[in-house]
Amino acid sequence: MTQTTQAAEVKAFVTGAARAAYQTLTPQFERDTGHKLVSYFDLPPALVRKIDAGEPYDVIILSYDVDALIKQGKVVAGSRTVFGRVGVGVAVKQGAPKPDFSTVEAFKQSLLKANTIATSGEGSSGRYVASLIERLGIAEQVRPKIKSGGPGHSAVLLSRGEVDFVVSGLPPLIGTPGIEWLGYLPEEINSWLVFSGGVSVNAKEVEAGRALLKFLATPAALAVFKANGLEPP
Repeated sequence: MTQTTQAAEVKAFVTGAARAAYQTLTPQFERDTGHKLVSYFDLPPALVRKIDAGEPYDVIILSYDVDALIKQGKVVAGSRTVFGRVGVGVAVKQGAPKPDFSTVEAFKQSLLKANTIATSGEGSSGRYVASLIERLGIAEQVRPKIKSGGPGHSAVLLSRGEVDFVVSGLPPLIGTPGIEWLGYLPEEINSWLVFSGGVSVNAKEVEAGRALLKFLATPAALAVFKANGLEPP
């Protein structure tokens, strides 16, 4: 990429689950373009609350489809960019007993038998798990066992041995030592979340924002997303 436009300061709202890949990739974008990124990381609901409060931003990257924000008139329709998808699975502290989640019933029993479980809470996978235990009819028994917090907190809880296992997407767990990813939930109860981005309808730096999204969707960049837990789009 060559420096073709005037250097801009791009404000980006980024889901915590994409932080590792994003921070690996963006220094090259800044070097190649001369643009400066001002990035704010949080769980998707907190980022959407910022948007609803009228806080200015140029680009948003979420651990779900920005199509919902496009329909609400908050993100430019033609700017939707997909970086990959992630399912919901189970991880344990290395050496800890492995829960059985080979079938829906086995997973249900593992949740009921566990003392404590970690999820991403208000993160995309955490909200899905909250709806799933309702669907499985075990919400009253399981909800009190769930521990959660901000981005990356479930990984910390697991690495410290403070929970029996984590039910979440893979990206927030990568990079924390002592964690073993066991795989995805059975297909009939899994949820594949698209990681995607878009440009704000009120963006000050529209072209620089589009350039960032284009850069993050190159084959080399998608390989970094894949290395950080995303399945290819």
